Amino acid sequence: MREQDQFLQVLDRDEAERRFRAALDLTPRGVETVPLDAALGRVLAVDIASAVDVPSFDRSNVDGFALNAQDTFGATEEAPRVVHLYPESIHTGVVPATVVGAGGAVAIATGGMVPRGADAVVMIEHAEAVGDTLRIARAVTAGGGVSFAGTDITAGETVVRRGQVLTSRDTGVIAAIGVSHVDVWRKPIVAILSTGDEIIAPGEPMQPAKVYDSNAQVLADAVRELGCEPLRMGIAHDDLATLRRRIHDALAAADVVLLSGGTSKGAGDLSYRVVGELRDPGIVAHGVALKPGKPICLAATAGRPVVLLPGFPTSAIFTFHEFVAPVLRLLAGRGSDDKATVSARMAVKVNSEIGRTEYLLVGLVETIDDAGDTALAAYPMGQGSGSVTTFSRADGFATIGRHEEIVEAGTLVKVQLLGGALQLADLVVIGSHCIGLDYLLGELQQRGVRSKFLAVGSAAGLEAAKRRECDVAGIHLLDPTTNQYNRPFLTPTLDLIPGYGRLQGVVHRPGDPRFERRSARDGIAAALKDPSCVMVNRNQGSGTRALIDRLLEGARPRGYAVQPRNHNAVAAAVAQGRADWGLTLDSVAARAALGFLPVQEERYDFVVPTSRANRPGVAAFKALLSEPRTRDVLAGLGLKG
Repeated sequence: MREQDQFLQVLDRDEAERRFRAALDLTPRGVETVPLDAALGRVLAVDIASAVDVPSFDRSNVDGFALNAQDTFGATEEAPRVVHLYPESIHTGVVPATVVGAGGAVAIATGGMVPRGADAVVMIEHAEAVGDTLRIARAVTAGGGVSFAGTDITAGETVVRRGQVLTSRDTGVIAAIGVSHVDVWRKPIVAILSTGDEIIAPGEPMQPAKVYDSNAQVLADAVRELGCEPLRMGIAHDDLATLRRRIHDALAAADVVLLSGGTSKGAGDLSYRVVGELRDPGIVAHGVALKPGKPICLAATAGRPVVLLPGFPTSAIFTFHEFVAPVLRLLAGRGSDDKATVSARMAVKVNSEIGRTEYLLVGLVETIDDAGDTALAAYPMGQGSGSVTTFSRADGFATIGRHEEIVEAGTLVKVQLLGGALQLADLVVIGSHCIGLDYLLGELQQRGVRSKFLAVGSAAGLEAAKRRECDVAGIHLLDPTTNQYNRPFLTPTLDLIPGYGRLQGVVHRPGDPRFERRSARDGIAAALKDPSCVMVNRNQGSGTRALIDRLLEGARPRGYAVQPRNHNAVAAAVAQGRADWGLTLDSVAARAALGFLPVQEERYDFVVPTSRANRPGVAAFKALLSEPRTRDVLAGLGLKG
C-alpha cells in the first residue's frame, strides 16, 4: 500500500470558508411560477401586492340591522328608539337593493354587503322587529359592526415580501387577494453520492466489515429542511473510472454535489483524486483545523459547490451544517441564518487537542441553585465522529479554541443551538443505563413527557444529582462496608425512589468450555489463564464496572479497555464474537441466547434531588413506576420488584 499522504496545508476554519465562498456563485437558482396550493414552504422571489381591497365592500361583522348610527342615539331598553324596517333581508353574496335613508333599517347577515346609506349595524340581540318597525334598545356609533372596504388590505399594498418562506398564514393572505400562482425561487438540486466498498444500503442484509449508509439519508433530509431538492445517486464503490463517471453525472444534473467518504488522502481514498481533476478552480481547501471534520474537502467548478464530506456520520453531518448548509440557504433564496446561542457551565472537565478548533457536541440540562434560580449545564456527548446518534441527541455545540487544551468543569461556555430554539426536557435522567429505564422513558414519551437521558454511569449520575443537574439519577452502587445498595450514598438533599432488583452475571457464548457449567468466579479464573480469551468491559463510573473490577482483583485481561455504555452492547460484543465474556443482566443474556453465570443480585434505584422532587416530570415518573401494569412489564423484562 502506498504511504498515505499527509494534510500538508491544513487551513483555519474561517480561511477555508472564505476560499470556498469566493469560488461560488451564491445567487439563487432562478425563478419559477407555481400554483398557490404548491407554494407552502417555498421562498417567494417577488413581492406580492394586492390588486384589490380586502374586504372589497363594506361588510357586516354581525347578524343584525344596517342603519344610520345617529338614529340609535339615546336608545335604552326602557326607552327604545323606533325606526322603519325595510322588507329586504340582505344575505351574503348578494348586492342589496335597498338604499337606507334616515329613520330606516334593513336586516343583514354576518358577512353581508352593507347597503348604501347605512353606516352601522346594530346586533340582532339589541333590537326587536315588530311588523315594519324596529325597536332599538342599545345605541351604536358610526362604523359599529362594519368592516369598511380596504380596512384589512388596500389595493396596491404589499402583503408578502420576497425572501419569505411561505407558511399557511402567508398562503391564506395571498388567496384572500385572489392570487392563484406565485413566483418562487427554484429549489437548488443537491446530488448526494456515498462512496466506499464498505457501504451497503439500508434494507440489505448486514455483512461482516460493512456499514449501512446513514449519511445519504440524513443529508437528503437536511437538504429538504433547507428548502432544496435532494438527488439521491446511490453508492459508488472504490473504482476510479466509475467514480469519475458518477461525479460528472452529478455535475450535469445538480447545482451542488455532495460526496461522503473517500476524503482522506490514503491509497484507497479515490473521491478527492477525482475532484482534484476539476478546474475553475477545483479544490480550494482539503483539510481544515477543526474537530470533528478535519479531512473535509471543499471544491468548486464553474461556481458550483462540490464538497467531500468525511465518511464518519458525526463528522459528515457537522461539516455539512458548518460549510454546506449556509451555502444552500443562499442558493435557495433564504438568506443567512441567525444562529441561536445560550450560555451554560461545563458539567465536567474536557480535554481538547491543541492546534484544532473543536466543536464539542453537548446536551443541555437545567440546574437549580439554593435560591431556586435556574441555569444550564453542558454535558459533552462524546462517542467520536463515527457515532450515528451523537448529533441527533445533542442540543448544541460549544467551540473550544485551537489554543485551548483544557476546559475545566464549571467554565462558562457559549453553546450554539442545533435545530432552532432550545427545547428542554420535562424529565432529565442521568446515570446508569437499564432496560427497565428504557421502557419507563418510552412510556412517558407516549404520555407527552419529553425526557433526556445521559448514560454516564452510576457514580457520575449520583454526582449530577448532588449538583441538581438532573431530575432522576439511576444508580446501582454497592457500599462494601454495609453490603447495601444505593441508600448509603444518600445525602440530606437527596431522596430515593425504590426501583427494582436485577441479576448481574458473566455472559458467554453457549458451549465455551472456559465458562460452561462453571461458577462465575471459576469461569473468570479460567478466562484469565487463557491469553486468547477477550473480555468486554463497561464504562468507568458505572456500577457494573465497579463489580467487574472487584471480580478481577487488579487483573487487566485483553479487552479491558473496551468500555461500552450499556448492557445490550456487552451482550452484542459476545454474541458477535468480538469478545468472549463480559458482565450483563440475565434478561439481556437470555434475549441474546447466551450463556449466563450468576454473580450478584443488585438494586437499581432512582435518586432525586429534593429541590426537584415536585417537578411535574418527576411526579409523572413516580406515578408510572407505581402502576401495577408497569411492575408487570418490568417483571417480564426479568426485573424484580
